[in-house]
Amino acid sequence: MSERVVVIGGGINGLVAANYLRRAGFDVTMIERSARVGGACVSEVATVNGRSQRYALGASVLGLMQEFVFRETGLSNRLETFVPDHAKRVYFPDASASAWIHRDPARLERELANIWGERGDVAGFRADEARVVAYLQDGYRRAVPPSLVEAELALGAELVRLWITGSAADLLDHYFTAEHTKIYMGMTVTESGPVSLREPYSAFTVPLMDSGSIFDGYYGFVLDGLWRLTEELGQLNRELGVETCLGSLVSGIDVERGEVEYDRAGAKAKVAFDHLVLATDPLTAARLVGVDEMVRDVEQKRFLGTSGKLTLFFREPIRWRDDPASGDAADTAFRFIFAVDSLADFESATLRVLNGGVDYEPGYIQIYCEGAAMRQLGHVEPFDRLTLFFKNMAFDRPGNALADVEAAVKAQVLARVANPEDCVWSRLLSPRDLQQLFLFPAGNLDHTMLVGGQTFSDRQFSADPERRFYAFGGLPNVSYCGAGAYPCGSIAGTPGYMCAQQLIRQAVDGAKR
Repeated sequence: MSERVVVIGGGINGLVAANYLRRAGFDVTMIERSARVGGACVSEVATVNGRSQRYALGASVLGLMQEFVFRETGLSNRLETFVPDHAKRVYFPDASASAWIHRDPARLERELANIWGERGDVAGFRADEARVVAYLQDGYRRAVPPSLVEAELALGAELVRLWITGSAADLLDHYFTAEHTKIYMGMTVTESGPVSLREPYSAFTVPLMDSGSIFDGYYGFVLDGLWRLTEELGQLNRELGVETCLGSLVSGIDVERGEVEYDRAGAKAKVAFDHLVLATDPLTAARLVGVDEMVRDVEQKRFLGTSGKLTLFFREPIRWRDDPASGDAADTAFRFIFAVDSLADFESATLRVLNGGVDYEPGYIQIYCEGAAMRQLGHVEPFDRLTLFFKNMAFDRPGNALADVEAAVKAQVLARVANPEDCVWSRLLSPRDLQQLFLFPAGNLDHTMLVGGQTFSDRQFSADPERRFYAFGGLPNVSYCGAGAYPCGSIAGTPGYMCAQQLIRQAVDGAKR
């Protein structure tokens, strides 16, 4: 291929798209506003009592990436990973309701029956979810955009209704009887924002969030930290011949002439393109191309994010109160703390931040034991560290103005820790911070909310999605593959891969003609 491609945005999707396009023979230039690649997958350094340590400023765990992307880009040869296989721990306000989430469906069914009184079909839920996930993964591999027609051919109308077009509330009622089971299994619906469990298409978030194949649907860690993934991919791309322009701010795009103007080190520069790939958030993409109709259409999307992030450092390894196996691989298990005991209260907490007047409404906390995972990889750091993603935060204020929220979240976690006095440092990021740091529209981790009209086959910005799913509007030489595109973000690179395959196929078809 001799076509010239300019990729704007050096996050995971831009990096993956550039990698595949360059290896297919395209002449690729990447333009990134930051002084480093990575987007939201970067590190920061904290110094505590004279000791310094890197930690994940944005994304922390790897889960939605496809194994073939990890392998084909060359990342598998550069990085060491670890995925916890110990059962996850789930805490509820009623201590007797806390349970272990086992991988084995039969063992999980027994645990939920004994602890939560579950009398539904846990094994059937897992089996049907696996069928839907396999369908999604097959589409990712073939880079085939999703469609309801294809989904019904592969899965049948009933599974499509339950798992794709239906509501999470109906999905959970179909399989489960216990409130605690429904809360745990349905919590991912709210990850991208304050989405009601009763919204159409909200069911689809459940299999979507388990559709990574790098760890067979589970989530894991990268040696040193997840930021190593984007750092190494940036280096791999440079070795392949991708021209990477860092610290460069795009100042103008002429789509008709095929030209990007940008500022680099205080000087104006231009680069020509046959095709432009926008690997940014969708609002930035629309404003860059300057098509008023596109800007208006994108601005009407639902963007609000309600996830907060809290990083904790401990001077000694964390000891969990309820786990007699602390000190071995059990320390790496993911943990979840729920502040509510009923589905109605969960739904109310999710939606309350929409009404204003509240900075934080306790919902649930996801705990990633990064320091323990590093020890399993043979990497002992100055401090043990936890990363917490939690719900539900309002968008209005930065984290450094919310000391009361930080204290409330820390208290929920430290109550489960046997050595809370060893917690020596913390940093809170609010949705407002995530917007300012990473340009997440309205602080949304996935750039748009995963709701009807914004998920599955509608998660695109193309004027002709059946022919060119990753096209941006009706522009013939512009594509979009940021986290707002199908399937979603989460440091997976799948939109970047699928978009690149679309362009490669177009080039091959054009050469044949």
